[in-house]
Amino acid sequence: MAKSNTKGLATVLSFEKKIVLSDGLMYGTTWEERQAEATALPLHEKSVRGTISNRLKQAVANDPAKLNAEVEKPNLQTVDAASLSMDQDTLKVTFTMKVLRGAAVPAACNNAEHKAKILEMGNRYVEQYGFGELAKRYALNLANARFLWRNRVGAEELEVQVKANDKQWLFHSYDYSLQDFDHSDEMVDTLAEQIESALSGKIPYLLLEVTAFAKIGRGQDVYPSEELILDKGKGKKSKVLYEVDGTAAMHSQKLSNAIRTIDTWYEEYGTDTGVGPIAVEPYGAVTNLGKAFRTPKAKSDFYTLFDKYSLGDDFESPEAAHYVMAVLIRGGVFGASAKE
Repeated sequence: MAKSNTKGLATVLSFEKKIVLSDGLMYGTTWEERQAEATALPLHEKSVRGTISNRLKQAVANDPAKLNAEVEKPNLQTVDAASLSMDQDTLKVTFTMKVLRGAAVPAACNNAEHKAKILEMGNRYVEQYGFGELAKRYALNLANARFLWRNRVGAEELEVQVKANDKQWLFHSYDYSLQDFDHSDEMVDTLAEQIESALSGKIPYLLLEVTAFAKIGRGQDVYPSEELILDKGKGKKSKVLYEVDGTAAMHSQKLSNAIRTIDTWYEEYGTDTGVGPIAVEPYGAVTNLGKAFRTPKAKSDFYTLFDKYSLGDDFESPEAAHYVMAVLIRGGVFGASAKE
């Protein structure tokens, strides 16, 4: 059996995610008939002859003869693509989102004393702040269609429909900002109340059915998730897109990243070096920038804060408390090293 370290932290510690997304399936339709019918969007292959456009070595770039010889080489590519047909102008994306209770309840913990203190931390959070703020932010990320990612850019119209049992919400996504969570209305508030009820355990769980429509133009490309090809030597395609039973799709992980893009509590938010809301991550990592916005040196990362609060320290601020709880909702393996 693993031993807990001298700090009193569990060496085996994990939390199951409490917001669970399905994959997002992609369909084509028209804006006028979007409620009536939609056609599953298949992937298709393209084989193209591109040009050499990568940065060349100075010896080649500065020699006209070598440069001409290099750019004459064919850049042959076979890629996956997906698009609307020429009689469709609207992308439809559907997925489900389940919200569960017990955010601060470990799925595995080998230190009974630490587990008791984690549960106390969770109760302290509920008493002081509750899940209302987090629920509102998750609701706004549904309303603003952040989860469409690149498919959202340049859309003439954006609409999101959310259903749960006998309840239904309709959002015109351009009414809600991607840069902050200040704006709210009755529709957002009532959806947030349902999410809060599930997170706090007032109801056993909440299952939302989400449908988004983006009017992007006839025949326009759509952007499913791209598959990570680990063994590139054997594949003939340079880009492989994700599909489910022949239908172009978005990974559940990509949708989840968008829903949890609620962290405006990091130090650089609102400054020239910040990037607006970022996804809730232990180190505030934004991979496309190659930057971590929450570092142990600044004492703003999840582990620094969680270790303090889960061992009995009071929350330093509402912002820190919300961030720590949001990481637990995200889930993960957070055990301390037994060698420390």
